[in-house]
Formats: sequence, structure tokens, C-alpha cells
Amino acid sequence: MRALSAALLLGSLAGLAGLMVYGALTGFVREPDEGTAAHLWQLLMAAQLPLGAFFAATWLPRFPRWAWAGLGLEAVIIIANLAIVRYFNL
Repeated sequence: MRALSAALLLGSLAGLAGLMVYGALTGFVREPDEGTAAHLWQLLMAAQLPLGAFFAATWLPRFPRWAWAGLGLEAVIIIANLAIVRYFNL
């Protein structure tokens, strides 16, 4: 159960790392068609909703302070992902 809950943070961190690698390799240029990197990022971000619900359901009743801290960190990472995409209009 801990490994599945850890996937919540790892998924959004992987999305952020993917954005950074993509930007370093291509220079954040807009492409006419979405590539594999965009689709992988979209899948990672879509997977955050069920993982976040699972994390909240399992850890909030047991350790509310740590669970809220984890959910807050997750929200910050997701906002960073969305801010990069919005800023560069990818």
C-alpha cells in the first residue's frame, strides 16, 4: 500500500522531469502535432486523480497531518507542471 501511495508523488515528479527533459532537448518549440512526450505527460497527469483519491482514503484517517502534507506537495508539483505547460504554451 505504501508503494502505491508513493506512486502519487512519483508520477507527478516524472511528469515534471519529462517536461524538463523535453524542454532541454527541443528548446520548448511548439510542434504541429503532439508527440509521444505529450501523450505520456497527459497519461501521467490523468493518473494522478485516482491515485490521489486512493492516497487520501487510506492515509487521511490514519495520519492526517502527514497525509495533508503529502497532498499539498502533490498539488504544488501538479501546479508546477501546469504552469510550465501554460507558460510555454506547449
